[in-house]
Amino acid sequence: MIEESTALLQLLSSRGASRALVRRVIREVWLGGGSTDEALARVRRDYGLECPSARAVEGDRAAIDRLGLEIVDVRSPRYPPLLREIPDPPAALFVQGDPSSLTPPLCVAVVGSRRATACGKAFATALAADLARAKITVVSGLALGVDGAAHAGALEELGTTVAVMGGGHANVYPRIHRALATRVVANGALISEYAPLNRARPEQFPERNRIISGLCAAVVVVEATRRSGSLITARLALEQGREVMAVPGAVEGGAYGGCHRLIRQGAQLVEGVADVLEALGLAKPETPAIREPTDPLHRRVLSALSGSEIPLHDIVESLGMTVEVVLTALVELELEGFVTPHRGGYIRRPLTTADT
Repeated sequence: MIEESTALLQLLSSRGASRALVRRVIREVWLGGGSTDEALARVRRDYGLECPSARAVEGDRAAIDRLGLEIVDVRSPRYPPLLREIPDPPAALFVQGDPSSLTPPLCVAVVGSRRATACGKAFATALAADLARAKITVVSGLALGVDGAAHAGALEELGTTVAVMGGGHANVYPRIHRALATRVVANGALISEYAPLNRARPEQFPERNRIISGLCAAVVVVEATRRSGSLITARLALEQGREVMAVPGAVEGGAYGGCHRLIRQGAQLVEGVADVLEALGLAKPETPAIREPTDPLHRRVLSALSGSEIPLHDIVESLGMTVEVVLTALVELELEGFVTPHRGGYIRRPLTTADT
């Protein structure tokens, strides 16, 4: 008999259109009391599918040990109950971090464009921080743009966040988010349905989106064009019976075109965390005390900014100060988390969405 964990890795390392069939066979065999080596025999015998050999997955087994991963399969009591209910749940999850992060009282996904504007990322950060204050686990996909901002916002409040990857743990993607992934592991979990040596492929990101929505009671799309991949997550959420919410934004440029379409189709309009909590039947949060810069110069410079991008030249002109003084203050305000630079301009970063 093939060792069960090896057979499972062979099954989970299948590629392409056969992956959904393999998942179904695994569930049918396991839930029927069988084993993974029986499932492996069935996909080969009855469907003629090719899976990697036992020798081919030895590297993945070593990576599981090296990275400290836990495999949470569909039979486990640690498997997320909401995820188990979706039409095509993953047969197993590779988990780095705390597996209990997958089964909190409530999860909300915060997703959006990889090419998000500074305003969109700032709102995602503030919304995730507000959700973390409300003891809600923030789920996203570790991607550039809104996803990374959402994880960062939850972490700023030492909240729990779960990142669902489109590849294996040994190949964190994008590479620039490796440090963020490490922080996620320390305050939640980094998960994937792909074996650890699997590299992220374009077709795997839409596939992983069903996990993001499947873990959550609601999905909030912060910023999305009409062709954004986050709209796939919204569609899957609807199919799974989850709440779908969207943040409106500026009409020009089309950055929020996908959000506006979702709202027209019936998605809950979100202007702040209170809208999310109300849709979930939860009490409106208390507005947190907003910290202000202690330096008088910093307060004055910050007062010249708003939630929209303002060019450096306009800031200097409105304050009547030298470029050097203003720029130094802006850099210090950025380090303190009060402003965000973007394409030669700056925006005042919202520290909460509770009053928006």
